[in-house]
Amino acid sequence: MKAGPAAPSADTPRTAIIDIGSNSIRLVVYQGPARLPTPLFNEKVLAGLGRSLAATGTIDAEAMAAARTALHRFAALARAMEVTRVRTVATAAVRDARNGRALIAVAEEAGLTVEILSGEEEAAAAGFGVLSGIPGADGIVGDLGGGSLELVRVRRGELAERASFPLGVLRLAPLRQRGRLDRHVESMLHEAGWIGAGKNLPFYLVGGSWRGLARLAMHRARYPLPIIHQYAMSPGTIASLRRTLSHVGKPQLKEVPGLSSGRIPTLADAAALLSVLLKHLKSSGTIVSAFGLREGLLFQELSAEDRAEDALIVATRDEGHMSGRFPEHGDLLDRWITPLFGEDKPAEARLRNAACQLADVGWRANPEFRAERGLEIALHGNWVGIDGRGRAMLAQALWTAMGGTMQSPDPLGRLASEAALRRAATWGLAIRLGQRLSGGVADPLRRSRLSLDAATLRLDLDRADHALYGEIVSKRHAALAGALGRVAVSDAAGRG
Repeated sequence: MKAGPAAPSADTPRTAIIDIGSNSIRLVVYQGPARLPTPLFNEKVLAGLGRSLAATGTIDAEAMAAARTALHRFAALARAMEVTRVRTVATAAVRDARNGRALIAVAEEAGLTVEILSGEEEAAAAGFGVLSGIPGADGIVGDLGGGSLELVRVRRGELAERASFPLGVLRLAPLRQRGRLDRHVESMLHEAGWIGAGKNLPFYLVGGSWRGLARLAMHRARYPLPIIHQYAMSPGTIASLRRTLSHVGKPQLKEVPGLSSGRIPTLADAAALLSVLLKHLKSSGTIVSAFGLREGLLFQELSAEDRAEDALIVATRDEGHMSGRFPEHGDLLDRWITPLFGEDKPAEARLRNAACQLADVGWRANPEFRAERGLEIALHGNWVGIDGRGRAMLAQALWTAMGGTMQSPDPLGRLASEAALRRAATWGLAIRLGQRLSGGVADPLRRSRLSLDAATLRLDLDRADHALYGEIVSKRHAALAGALGRVAVSDAAGRG
């Protein structure tokens, strides 16, 4: 069973986004911290609004009927869930269809007010979505929908050039059948000034069809995590996927975990377009983003201060607050153990901080399975701003902190180096010491101090707290000291 986010407090406002895309219509209801609200509910309908656009320029009757059913259901669900604000947006199919106004009327019948996003607005939302989930993103974001492809340059947390092209996945089949896809894309990119724009930079993938490709790649590579966010694929991998899709049938593709059967018909076209884009943009490879337009719309509404918050720390702190016994304990614990790990780089320090935020989430589990709980929540939790290596280090820290050994359970060794995992295990030992010493409450940590020199790991306590240095604390102190190559020393030793 995969770990899910804790339910936010019932008095926190709920926000919903209904995204009327060219291929799917989706409702997502969010609640929780502004920087990274939790998806409470997520449902899509593959209505195929853009299916007939290339041939007729209109949304066909079947798609319109599916949209009516979906929109009325989604509006009713939002009311039943007491959503405080519903934002309904429409993209290329409604924007381009001659009968797009009829679809808007259908939404209005359901009590919804539709914003039609321009191509530039759609590109901006996708770019901000990637920056929300991958704050250090530096490259080109590509958002492949049913009716259009949006490209946007992201760097240093900001958006630069952006463009929209009529290259949605539902428009590609005729171009491929006539052998014109490569030249057609090259011509469009050249006219818009995008040839070579991604030279030696990653291409960030947004959109259901490209995520479907990543699911297939993960399955073929036997990737040990079911987490698609920040999964990387090289141009060679994309070429290999194209060959696979040329001869693998739908029954085999249905066996791929997480791959929606509704996306299978578009995979070959999506792979072909991606291969052509990587070639002409000269991108170094791809990185998948689980965040896109909807998350970008939320991110755009935040203040600069909220945008600057670390999404990983916000999410793990919120989880710790909801699931732990002592809400303030994570930050205090991180400050308490930090003097031991001055050599940690900033990227490692934030993982250590995240581990401290989650250090108490296993207390409700059966004592025999608390370490497994820590492993599960680190590997499968709803985190962003963290890759597979980071999840493995977070998992190792929690595994050790919750009573597991210094050894690394599978699949951690397939995601991070032995040295990285050993470092994370020492974080776990330090967390374990702090929790045992303090009983999980604040004051003993505030009144004590850890310090490290060439030979010793010293634990100094307030005189009133010397009695806390009991046998189990002494053993955990010694275990941490041994892992750091030091001898355990305390001013409270023998003074119980």
